[in-house]
Amino acid sequence: MSAWRSVVDWQWENATAGALAGLATVTFSHPLDVVRTRFQVHDGRISNLPSYKNTPHALFTIARSEGLRGLYAGFYPAVLGSTFSWGLYFFFYSKAKQRYLENRPELSPGLHLASAAEAGALVSLCTNPVWLVKTRLQLQTPQQVRPYSGFHDALRTILKEEGWKALYKGLVPGLFLQVTHGAIQFTAYEELRKAFIQLKSEGGEGSTDDSLDSIDYAALGATSKLAAIVSTYPFQVIRSRLQQRPSTDGIPRYMDSWHVMKQTAR
Repeated sequence: MSAWRSVVDWQWENATAGALAGLATVTFSHPLDVVRTRFQVHDGRISNLPSYKNTPHALFTIARSEGLRGLYAGFYPAVLGSTFSWGLYFFFYSKAKQRYLENRPELSPGLHLASAAEAGALVSLCTNPVWLVKTRLQLQTPQQVRPYSGFHDALRTILKEEGWKALYKGLVPGLFLQVTHGAIQFTAYEELRKAFIQLKSEGGEGSTDDSLDSIDYAALGATSKLAAIVSTYPFQVIRSRLQQRPSTDGIPRYMDSWHVMKQTAR
């Protein structure tokens, strides 16, 4: 009984740690996320967004024309989505690993991949409406026709004008993004961690996690995250373009993921 309780406590500790990490990340990096979203949807065709030369120019232009509010557009859904996403991700990931560890001494790379993919899919299904609202708020400019006043107004307006299915626009690339991003990141992390421990053990420092220091963990996290970002970034572009607000006559800019890829390639 005590062993089961310690496992449950460990799972919730992981979920809480993931949620707090997501909150801290969003708070410090949100202006860059606004810029990224605007770059992703600027396809060279007719757009209600200004054209930016590069990231510093985008930050300066947004701050000058829209103020701090522009740099932190969509901050509430970003905090909500990131906090719940990472909290749920670590919880689902821990639960999956616990299930796969039954009758096994340790997980293989394939089972690490399956655990991460399962967690990513569940998180994507739970949080897609939040990311859709965040994207739309980040794309609003002072010239926006009938702008959303905030998160709740955006939800009400989307449900009224487009129906509940609109909340799941971008779900397909979002699923690919969550599943592959998390799978690549955590698989790379786990395998690199084993390699680091092996290297430490060859140096006579023992073959446990205790042999790794904070620099090792920072390197593991940065390397695995970079590998995941580089591999999955196109899915972010597709999702952002699908989640744009339709024109005033209700016609979406892109119909589905295949349409995005065709038009972008052309």
